[in-house]
Amino acid sequence: MPEDWTTDRDRCREAGIPDEVAFATKPELAIAMLEQARSAQVPFAWILADAGYGRDPQLRAWCHRQSAPYVFGVPVDLPLDGPPGKPRQPAVTRADDLLHYAKTRDQWERRSCGDGAKGERLYDWTAFAVHVKDEDPADTFTHWLVLRRSLHPNRRAKDGELHREVAYFLVHAPAGITVSQIIARVGGRWQIEEDNEINKQLVGLAQYQVRKWTPWHRHVTACMLASAFLAVQRAQIPEPAPAPGEGADLGKDHSPGVSEVAG
Repeated sequence: MPEDWTTDRDRCREAGIPDEVAFATKPELAIAMLEQARSAQVPFAWILADAGYGRDPQLRAWCHRQSAPYVFGVPVDLPLDGPPGKPRQPAVTRADDLLHYAKTRDQWERRSCGDGAKGERLYDWTAFAVHVKDEDPADTFTHWLVLRRSLHPNRRAKDGELHREVAYFLVHAPAGITVSQIIARVGGRWQIEEDNEINKQLVGLAQYQVRKWTPWHRHVTACMLASAFLAVQRAQIPEPAPAPGEGADLGKDHSPGVSEVAG
């Protein structure tokens, strides 16, 4: 609910919105939904979100308190506690400082993070163990900053040159997690977006014309139930065996290497 709605109680009452509904940011709504899921004992293994959520320290803190693994997209200025720097080596105070070390150590791995509309989604990947400023992971957990780089120049920088786009992901995971597991979790974000689009087309998630709070919730709830039913049915259909030699070379699996830059 936008804040200009929640501060106009007459408007809210006319639309049937309960008085107890107050303005909340998207990360605050995410925390409330996660708490409800925990209370209802809904099983989930990982929490995945883009940088709009990953930039929020309160959401990350909730996950740390709950010992909940996550993969969050994060902005380039995510504060880090790294070493102070050396000659020709910058201090590490934010996420994009690690791009220098990623380039100099040149330990990128080309791997797939899942199937896309045009085949395997291949990127170059590297990872650093990091300390997020003023944030401790859960016991036995570690923070990793994962850098994902496009294979070809696809982003125009301020200097006018095309560069390979680099995305940053903060991973909060139990010790011993492997590179393949991390990349698979990062790739899970695409599945969420694809599910949203499929639900709009298949069960009419976005096809509503309502003026009241209750009818909107009825429509969305019915669509979610239909989507869940279809997901269960699809999961029961056996997948065809892959053809010999099919699929991208994912490389040998291993735990991410710990860099001196981790601090």
